[in-house]
Amino acid sequence: MIFGRRWKLDKMLSFLGLTRKSGNLILGYNKNEEAIKMRKLYLLILSKGASENTKDKFKGYCEKYKVPYIEDFTPDELGYALGYEGIAVVGVSDRNMARKLKEHYNSKGIEE
Repeated sequence: MIFGRRWKLDKMLSFLGLTRKSGNLILGYNKNEEAIKMRKLYLLILSKGASENTKDKFKGYCEKYKVPYIEDFTPDELGYALGYEGIAVVGVSDRNMARKLKEHYNSKGIEE
């Protein structure tokens, strides 16, 4: 099952890279905080390596503003997919791309 998880994870991270190239990805703490408060965020991705304070704050925002979030990837996995060092917080500002990313994540059983 490790092979299946890895392949599916790579597929989702690859789509995340496409989302970045299309200009629909928001990187960084402050920019995501602003976007979520302005209701311009349709999906938030928190890395497993983000600080507990960051996780708590953004989970609270997601609950308040009804934004779905995923907390599954390491900072290195997100960084590799997006061409940066290590990333803790990523936001998706396009409704359709957010929906597609959630479908990739939910339908493939990444948790296996």
